[in-house]
Amino acid sequence: MKLLRGFESPSYYRGGFVSIGNFDGVHCGHQAMLASLVGHARAEGVPAVVLTFDPHPIEVLRPDAAPPRLTTIEHRAELLQQFGVDCVIVLPTTQRFLTLTAEEFFHTIVRTELQARGLVEGPNFFFGKNRGGNIAVLRELCLKNQMVLDVIPPVIVDNQLVSSSVIRTLIETGDVKESAHLLGHSYRFSGQVVHGAERGRKLGFPTANLAESTNLIPGDGVYAALTTIDGIEYGAAVNIGPNPTFGESAKKIEVHILEFTGDLYGKRLNVDFVQKIRNVIRFSSVEELLAQLQKDLIEIQSIVK
Repeated sequence: MKLLRGFESPSYYRGGFVSIGNFDGVHCGHQAMLASLVGHARAEGVPAVVLTFDPHPIEVLRPDAAPPRLTTIEHRAELLQQFGVDCVIVLPTTQRFLTLTAEEFFHTIVRTELQARGLVEGPNFFFGKNRGGNIAVLRELCLKNQMVLDVIPPVIVDNQLVSSSVIRTLIETGDVKESAHLLGHSYRFSGQVVHGAERGRKLGFPTANLAESTNLIPGDGVYAALTTIDGIEYGAAVNIGPNPTFGESAKKIEVHILEFTGDLYGKRLNVDFVQKIRNVIRFSSVEELLAQLQKDLIEIQSIVK
């Protein structure tokens, strides 16, 4: 798969079938669109292309209202590749881009630059200045230009309409197991390993402290998770929240990697959440805390093995 930053190397994307959108999370609803996109592209022998944006337009227009991201651009592209996409174009969101009307967007981007053979979108697709274009407008433009438009209906999983907003709510409340059903894969948090108080190391449970992330942080609690370092997958215990046992109120993200020894400072660590096992609680003594940590590790090992 080719990942492009802007419209470079047109040979990778021109004349293909295209899906346009944010695709944050690449959830089951997105995956239904991708299946159709790839099917159309393979049948015609042309590339399957996704056009996405960085940052999300709402981060430029109303930054205070922008929701935290479910995926980094890199992870988004990785997931899109897994579902058969040939080329991902990450278009920088500029003020000039945001002033294009729906018709200007269609003719400038879809027809002239992408030279798309057809489009695959969801029913709630909007485009152009002030979201002036919707599926009805897009259908009319495609019809006038003799282009295929395939509109994929909403996807329901576990009696729940799949959407990024619903998934965010589940993750914020710590229900990463249910969010994985709607995502179609585990939720991944990515952060840089920074120096902490090293209290965990002194207690015999060294942790990697994560910071500098744009991802949505799951709700406070202790989680079973997986992480991959140098191509090797490890189980992990993740603690999110304050440390009330030691009188600390600051929220932290601490990852204890099972059966791993090594220096991770300054590196970026991806953590795939599997299941929440308990809430953050205050222990009456360090000994009580250590006893609970041992129980946590036994439970986590049984979940991630």
